[in-house]
Amino acid sequence: MVVGVERESRRGRRTRAEAGAASVRRPDYRTLRNPFLPQPVFSDDQVAAIHDTALRVLEELGIKVLLPEARELYRQAGALVDEDTQMVRIGREITTTALASAPKSILALAGDRSRDIALELGTLTFLPGCGAPNVTDLDRGRRPGNLADFEDLIRLVQSFDVLHLLGPCIEPQDVDNHLRHYAVNRAQLTLSDKFPFVFARGTQQVEDGFEMVRLARGLSQDEFRAGVHCYTVINTNSPRQLDIPMAQGIIDFARAGQASIITPFCLAGAMAPITVAGALTLQHAEALAGIALAQISRPGAPVVYGSFSSNVDMKSGAPAFGTPEHVKATLGAGQLARFIGLPWRSGGGSAANISDVQAAHETQFALWGTVLAGATVCIHAAGWLEGGLSISFEKLITDIEALQTAAELCAPTPGDADAIGLDAIAEVQPGGHFFSAQHTMERYRTAFYEPLVADLSNFGTWTENGSRTATERANGVWKRVLADFQPPPSATACTEVLDEFIARRTRQGGAMPVS
Repeated sequence: MVVGVERESRRGRRTRAEAGAASVRRPDYRTLRNPFLPQPVFSDDQVAAIHDTALRVLEELGIKVLLPEARELYRQAGALVDEDTQMVRIGREITTTALASAPKSILALAGDRSRDIALELGTLTFLPGCGAPNVTDLDRGRRPGNLADFEDLIRLVQSFDVLHLLGPCIEPQDVDNHLRHYAVNRAQLTLSDKFPFVFARGTQQVEDGFEMVRLARGLSQDEFRAGVHCYTVINTNSPRQLDIPMAQGIIDFARAGQASIITPFCLAGAMAPITVAGALTLQHAEALAGIALAQISRPGAPVVYGSFSSNVDMKSGAPAFGTPEHVKATLGAGQLARFIGLPWRSGGGSAANISDVQAAHETQFALWGTVLAGATVCIHAAGWLEGGLSISFEKLITDIEALQTAAELCAPTPGDADAIGLDAIAEVQPGGHFFSAQHTMERYRTAFYEPLVADLSNFGTWTENGSRTATERANGVWKRVLADFQPPPSATACTEVLDEFIARRTRQGGAMPVS
């Protein structure tokens, strides 16, 4: 028998129900902390063995470093350098010193302080697919990336809080290489107030990018260097090679106090051993070599340990994503990142050619690998197709649905007396329903996640509405978002000063990328 259950007057019910109906659900996706315990794939002893073997790889086998300045920095730190072969053998004391000086937490400063992100173990951030040469949508099909599409993708990324950092979604191939970085940086800084990306394609392009961020944010040189206002992604050339632009990028970003996400791209069976443990050993060695170069260049430089290991299709050699091996490699990378104590990135993505069931399946398994591994940053979390050869407008939207679902899981679930709802259980008689219960009426507008693109109607209603697939519905979503888009005032305010800078640098000839 339930005692003390009060019955409200009909008028009181109506008043509270109206209050519930008037409320609006406003989830906070800007700052996520991962509530799940990281899942292991290796034992502690195995993780330690992988780390020790990676140190042996650097000590005994070495890494080929193509940039003379980088080899000299390694030499000054005590590494053994063979100029004839360009091989650098890095002693473990160098790596240990580097790991001790690398910051465990990085405050990424956005254009709006409410969008600042702490990059550290335990936080969770998502980025769209990055670096694709092509773009696709249902209306215009697959085509080479251009600036107009790049700008639209930035608008979409700005519009969804669950995408926390900006990235180079596609290559705007209608802009010449020596001017492309200006267009990419301008789009990010004038259309968004999120944390921006700067290409590491040679010192002059990097310095141009830094200057544009500084101008957009109204920072002095000293203020810019005192905080982390942008980032880049550094990819090693697996196996065991660091090329000129990437090595130079590590040095340039470290000296300026800006963040580098140092990411080997180790595909098991192709550029890395065919086993997950072997691929991670090589990945770990290459990442440690890059981290060491950053810390040699400037102790305390902000670096993120990078992982993007998966496997290939052994019949064709094509990269595969969202596979069991991809998930296992992500889980193992998380163990290695926690072993060295650094924030780290994982990779999403799909090898599917269109936005279909395969694309969704692969991307969501990669996402679960990210969440269960405790990654700090997940790049290629939305929109990525063909192993990175294209970005789909529709898939960007359907993937955002999955990311928002993951973000909802990061929010606390109330379990207090009010949430337990004894009054509601007492109010509804056996065989009744809770649709009109006071507990429901007070919460029905805010209780559940509201789908972005999913259709929860029954078959009859769905048929009456045109029997549209999720991809077709996503097409309408991105078009509506773009039609309603308004850039943040802080971003539009910097347009004039950036355009003046771009005009001046264009007259001076721009800056060619370094190869």
